[in-house]
Amino acid sequence: MDDDSAVIYGLEFQARALCAVVGDIDHIQFLVGTQSFKNDNQVHLIEFDEENNVINSNVYLHPIGEVWHISSCPLDKEILLTCYDRLNGSKTNRHATAWKIPTDDEVPTSPVQPQTPSSHTAQYSMDSDLGGPTNTRHSTAGMSFPPLVPKFHLSSDIENMKSVLWHPNEDKSTLMSVHDQHLQIWDFQVATSASAKVLNVIDLGEKSHLSFSSAAWNPHHNGTQVAGAYDTNIKAWDLRAMKPAYTIENAHGILVRDLDFNPNKPYYVVSCGDDCQVKFWDVRNSTEPLLKLTNHSHWVWSVSYNHFHDQLVLSSSSDSRVMLFNIISLSSEPFGQYEDIDDEESTSNKEEEPPKDGIIATYEEHEDSVYASCWSCSDPWVFASLSYDGRLVINRVPRTEKFKILL
Repeated sequence: MDDDSAVIYGLEFQARALCAVVGDIDHIQFLVGTQSFKNDNQVHLIEFDEENNVINSNVYLHPIGEVWHISSCPLDKEILLTCYDRLNGSKTNRHATAWKIPTDDEVPTSPVQPQTPSSHTAQYSMDSDLGGPTNTRHSTAGMSFPPLVPKFHLSSDIENMKSVLWHPNEDKSTLMSVHDQHLQIWDFQVATSASAKVLNVIDLGEKSHLSFSSAAWNPHHNGTQVAGAYDTNIKAWDLRAMKPAYTIENAHGILVRDLDFNPNKPYYVVSCGDDCQVKFWDVRNSTEPLLKLTNHSHWVWSVSYNHFHDQLVLSSSSDSRVMLFNIISLSSEPFGQYEDIDDEESTSNKEEEPPKDGIIATYEEHEDSVYASCWSCSDPWVFASLSYDGRLVINRVPRTEKFKILL
């Protein structure tokens, strides 16, 4: 089979929550949370067997509402966090809970061939405290699936917890929750705690109609800086002084949907928004973007740097397309940086035209809005994307582009 061919995994329900498993560097794994209003929701642990081009999946019950966001703990691969809707009277609020994946001997694993949907619905009983399941197994369609085990609930007086992000340094037991007008910093202990406590609260301090759409940790400076997107703007805070660090006003013409920090170059940020654009910024001088990409034809929901090769940038959009870019001019390894002036071959190579920024590939396996895309944390050449109709697609950086970067 062609090494560059896509692998497709279908879920029975709609979905928009996707993340890579962070704590396992030996396997290519992703987590997907479903978003069904009428049916029992699930979390799918997807493992991609690259050698055989096959997906293996484990399905777990998520007993509390639609999953709007999911994140994997860098300290423990069996811990994950979900943000979900919960009905309180006539009002729906979004909450967050940390869960533990049941042990392997409790979970059946079945190989799923590409383009084969996994369709399982299950019944469960509820725990009185978290609204979570009791520690029992549930059988559906002849298959048995265990529930996720609740670890702790993020209890906050601030409503509508949109997403929860783990600290980028793996030795830090710190979380950030994103609310409408606040960012909360939490402290927890994965192994011992049944709860987490709030360390700091960042108030947007703007007009009441503005709210955070997304946020990100800055991986540099020991993770002491966070940034949030609200309306058309991006604003960062220094957690040591609890003061604003910088603001990018009118970063996009319409709502900013997502942002990400360059993992290798401090001060460089990429953002995307409802103006159909992806923009690159130097936060030291953010009057104008360093670069604009206008390839998408509808809202751009996600954008992310490759964790290792920062010239590779991934985006996904409501135009049902996923795009892979090579932005070498703003990367940490620009063309010709490591050429040996004493090498005759390098002298001849200098006569070649340097590569230009541009799109590497457009992936069109989706038929609905692609709300999420992310890079694998164990293989820098593999990435996944998720569309609202429940289609997960795993792709790879084209081999020709991979060799250009490595050689």
